[in-house]
Amino acid sequence: MTRVGIVVLTLVTALGALAVAVGISPYWWLVALPLIFVGMLGVWDLVQRRHSVLRNYPVLGHARFLMERIRPELQQYFIERNYDGRPFDRDVRSIVYERAKGTDAEEPYGTERDVYQAGYEFLVPSMAPRPVPENPPRVRIGGPDCGRPYEMALLNVSAMSFGSLSANAVLALNGGAAAGGFAQDTGEGGLSEYHLRPGGDLVWEIGTGYFGCRTQDGDFDAAEFADKAAHENVKCVSLKLSQGAKPGIGGVLPGAKVNAEIARVRDVPQGRTVVSPPYHRVFSTPRELVRFVARMRELSGGKPAGFKLCVGSRRQFLAVCKAMLEEGTAPDFIVVDGAEGGTGAAPLEFADHVGTPLTEGLLTVHNVLVGTGLRDRVKVGASGKIASGTDLVKRMVQGADYGNAARAMMFAVGCIQAQRCHRNTCPTGVTTQDPRRARALHVPDKTARVQRFQEATVAGALQIMAAMGVTDPAQLRPHMLRRRVDPFTERSYEELYEWLQPGQLLAGPPASWAADWNAADPDHFTV
Repeated sequence: MTRVGIVVLTLVTALGALAVAVGISPYWWLVALPLIFVGMLGVWDLVQRRHSVLRNYPVLGHARFLMERIRPELQQYFIERNYDGRPFDRDVRSIVYERAKGTDAEEPYGTERDVYQAGYEFLVPSMAPRPVPENPPRVRIGGPDCGRPYEMALLNVSAMSFGSLSANAVLALNGGAAAGGFAQDTGEGGLSEYHLRPGGDLVWEIGTGYFGCRTQDGDFDAAEFADKAAHENVKCVSLKLSQGAKPGIGGVLPGAKVNAEIARVRDVPQGRTVVSPPYHRVFSTPRELVRFVARMRELSGGKPAGFKLCVGSRRQFLAVCKAMLEEGTAPDFIVVDGAEGGTGAAPLEFADHVGTPLTEGLLTVHNVLVGTGLRDRVKVGASGKIASGTDLVKRMVQGADYGNAARAMMFAVGCIQAQRCHRNTCPTGVTTQDPRRARALHVPDKTARVQRFQEATVAGALQIMAAMGVTDPAQLRPHMLRRRVDPFTERSYEELYEWLQPGQLLAGPPASWAADWNAADPDHFTV
């Protein structure tokens, strides 16, 4: 029985109990009144538009919100008893929800973190804070080979595909991007009408399956790519090499999710499970990779072109940069995806043990680009659990120019991490292709939430930078971020990590880089 049918049945039963209470026995009021209350509450849940859970689970969904109300008290109970040997961290989801709803506010009584625990990181405030800029700075994406540069926001929607996400979720994300002036990465699932309809800026991502620009036998279709990349909403094009949560393996979209619409968008058969290959057909060497990214830029009419990867071998990335130097061209941007990034489905071993975490990945990419003299022409994006202004500032200290958020944006459109993504039974309508479940996600409300979350997070980052004495991300330096290495010692990022000077690898690599630099071959992905 559907949720509407259950509510109707409850109301009918309530009316019957009411008739008996009036005509036969007043004791039936004990049955009629609760049923009337439950029935009316169910009607309200079905027609309201703020909470997707209540629209899909009328009445029962209130149990979740009841638990949210008592959670702070439970959390404090465990903090006072030093549960598990440490205090709880603040709930990231709560921060995102509050900002998305426009209710973000100060918290009383200070930090809940153990500031003397090894691993604790903090940003360094200045004795001379600066005013917070009225307008957030933007990052120009586009090197010397780019004819149509793009001004990227400091925080954008990270790669999430239509198919993995519902149509309503994509509409809300792109609508928020349009209203807030930031970009949405399409993910590798193709360019759908839901990405295009609201009018938000897009980074069109192409993965190993070449969905949306794919020949019948799975090769890259240059003509179809050029035709779609010409759309005015597509501001950048990106080649996905690997994903943080599952580097080295392809994605899977279960056949139950591949309806006629998704099949058309992806150029694949309807109802059949879609498996992306783990590797690309369009290149097999670093030099071919660099050439193909340049070809993507040419086919798109001069729009910025780049690639995304979860960093693995430093030697292989050095080989790619050597290929850039020898070919005389480079991508306009590189997005670094951290191994701590999320996904709806990945083997547990990959999620936990394969790939470089975002901090080390960013440091590697930034240092190699600096050391090869390429940093000025290649912008660096960071993707991996960016959910707050603090996260964004830290990543920019570590070498990023801008950030992308996926999980936090999903929270903004209503995700509750039910972990039902792969089963097509998402209770909030975010990651399902079931029309009845997806309908519960009210697009206008969630569009506003996405915009508010992005705006508040960037504002928070700017406020933090102003407190640090800087007004532009370019002024951030490694000594401004510090980490406690043990209960008695803390060090700055300038001390903890090696930072190459511009062109240092070309002039003569330091001893710690020499072996990898000498072994890096632009014509082979040497392990």
